[in-house]
Amino acid sequence: MSTLTTTDPSTLTTPRAVPTKDPGFLADTWNVMTRELKPLVREPASVLFAMVQPLVFLGLFAPLLPSTPDGSALQWFVPGIVAMTCLMGASFTGSALTTEMMTGSHERLLVSPLNRSALLVGRALKEVVPMLMQTAIILVIVTPFSFDLHLPGVLVAVALLSLFSIGIGSLSFALALAAKDNEWVFWTVQQTVIFPVLLLAGILLPLDGAPGWLQTASDLNPLTYVVEASRALFAGDWPMATIGQGFLGAGLVAALGIGIGLRAMRNSS
Repeated sequence: MSTLTTTDPSTLTTPRAVPTKDPGFLADTWNVMTRELKPLVREPASVLFAMVQPLVFLGLFAPLLPSTPDGSALQWFVPGIVAMTCLMGASFTGSALTTEMMTGSHERLLVSPLNRSALLVGRALKEVVPMLMQTAIILVIVTPFSFDLHLPGVLVAVALLSLFSIGIGSLSFALALAAKDNEWVFWTVQQTVIFPVLLLAGILLPLDGAPGWLQTASDLNPLTYVVEASRALFAGDWPMATIGQGFLGAGLVAALGIGIGLRAMRNSS
């Protein structure tokens, strides 16, 4: 024989809803950045593969350069190579977004609760990590030779190049969003723009004796000021006007890139 038990309704309590907390923009940015870094963590050797071209330039161009009044040609050439690595690496990053759009992964992120601005800012901030790793590798390679390492200046130069990387990375993502699933459009525009910007910055050869029109084009290139400031800082010099112009150029690129990138990401569908 079973016994029927009853519960006094007055003793029942209504379960309280557990409040959900919006992770917010910063948390979403962190989540996006760590997600983007996972392939790099799984395959850190990919950083080396991305450095083949800069190392070829370093190995084949540097021995051809004459020594400068300030010392070895490496002291002049290495900051330019670091800036080139920064430019090339950041400008390639939109290709990963193109692949995500072709596979539908990007669309799934768009319908997720993640903040759309964080989708761009997190990706752009991720570009700083491989740039730091590549800079460290280059310095390890050249320091045993005739290159004087001035660490405080290098650290400030790295901060300058990080700001520039964020801007270029954002522009690359905006280009990928504009190209959508037309991968050839992304690569055509990227290759058409990147090499003139690279050469006009005087990274491989000085432009001191260049024709007037070429000098004017170089003066309009923000990377020119970033490279000049980096060269001064790598040499252990602190010309505030040159450094200020470098940060201004990098800041303008960052502001332009993030502005265009955020608008493209918010309109993405």
